[in-house]
Amino acid sequence: MSQEEGKRRAGRAAMRFVEPGMIVGVGTGSTVAHFIDALGERRGDIEAAVSSSEQSSRLLRERGIPLVDLNSVGELALYVDGADECDPNRCLIKGGGAALTREKIIAAVSRQFVCIIDPSKRVEVLGRFPLPVEVIPMARSHVARQLVLLGGQPVWRDGVVTDNGNWILDVHNLRITDPVALEREINQIVGVVTVGLFAQRRADVVLTGEDG
Repeated sequence: MSQEEGKRRAGRAAMRFVEPGMIVGVGTGSTVAHFIDALGERRGDIEAAVSSSEQSSRLLRERGIPLVDLNSVGELALYVDGADECDPNRCLIKGGGAALTREKIIAAVSRQFVCIIDPSKRVEVLGRFPLPVEVIPMARSHVARQLVLLGGQPVWRDGVVTDNGNWILDVHNLRITDPVALEREINQIVGVVTVGLFAQRRADVVLTGEDG
């Protein structure tokens, strides 16, 4: 099975969690694009979607799916999103698409978080994929120095500006054996907006697109 077929299967498998009348939280990325395609085929069944990025908002509009602002909704029943890595405890690294802050907000207000990945994203220990950290631009150097003290090698994702107007540091050479503790520690660094560790609010369900 190809990687793209794994993404397609995972995206479409998430539709089993979509119920009539729902407002669905929708993440960002190539696997989520397959979920949006499937959601578009049933757009009459759902009330609307809350999007985590301008990219996903565009795809949702193209498929005729109404969008609503999270502030007007409150709690969501379902959030579907992908990941760059997933460990056996359903802790995730996210942010390869630079939408980590909005993704984390939507995950926090959702009763059920369904993560859709192709099998290549499964790892025993997080950290092979560089850990994204969204930072206030003026704090980039300060945050980078603090991340070095934590054992990482931060690299500025030059030329990338998030939908929130911030910058991304990608932290290489980490072996994340305690994702909850590291998430808490990085979030305490002044100038950090969000770290792409989803461990305190991890996925409830992970669909890998594999047979069975």
